[in-house]
Amino acid sequence: MRPIKIPVSISKYIERDFSTEELLQLAHSGYKSLLKNDPEVSIIIPAYNEELNIVPALASLCQNKTARSVEIIVVDNNSKDQTAQLAKACGVNCISETKQGITFARNKGLSVARGKYILNADADSIYPEQWIENMVKPLEDERIALTYGRFSLIPTGDTGRLTYFFYEYIAEFSRFINKKVKDEAVNVYGFNSGFRRTQGLSVGSFNHPIHTNEDGWLALKLRDKGYGKLHLVTNIEALVWTTDRRIQLDGGLMNGFVKRFKRMINK
Repeated sequence: MRPIKIPVSISKYIERDFSTEELLQLAHSGYKSLLKNDPEVSIIIPAYNEELNIVPALASLCQNKTARSVEIIVVDNNSKDQTAQLAKACGVNCISETKQGITFARNKGLSVARGKYILNADADSIYPEQWIENMVKPLEDERIALTYGRFSLIPTGDTGRLTYFFYEYIAEFSRFINKKVKDEAVNVYGFNSGFRRTQGLSVGSFNHPIHTNEDGWLALKLRDKGYGKLHLVTNIEALVWTTDRRIQLDGGLMNGFVKRFKRMINK
């Protein structure tokens, strides 16, 4: 069952239980433990003007529990704020991509990544301690080409967490319909998915046709290339918490629901 309330293990990052300086230290010290030697896993985070979100996101990732060696790459995509400076202060690798757009940013990160496995993350999301392990472990099975996970919403506007709790079950039903009548690949989100680096490069990275999304299209390419099936990670320990700003950009929850319903019924 999904949590109605945001767990303390997640809320401590977003309710400012820590000062910015404490979060920076938490990320910096955690990353030293996370990157043990040559990385087995590379986490790529595209970022544009994310100074309010990047430190909590990185702190949560750097507190993950795994025996694997993990590198984190933030791709600053022409931010006008302190995104790059804050990412560097966390101790992670921060690089620049001057071509504007999330596809260019994800491709740049993939081009410099060293890990066998790639995990896609976003700067406005908080990651539970077992996220890395839960997303990577299934990829050890050669029959699986890509993992993707579930998420819950962090309210930033007037919509409360209880409303989103019910909305998320409706959204899950729409994703079930997508898998049955459309294509499972449309359920893949770039802030919560993983694949093998060499396979991602072999299918042209995140490049995609116009009017499609880079994350779902990559999933489609990997599967159709014969690298394996798509795998939904359902373990509650891998549930990612992300802000509701995409819904806010859609004009609020009701407009977002209508758009989702239209996508569900239009094959």
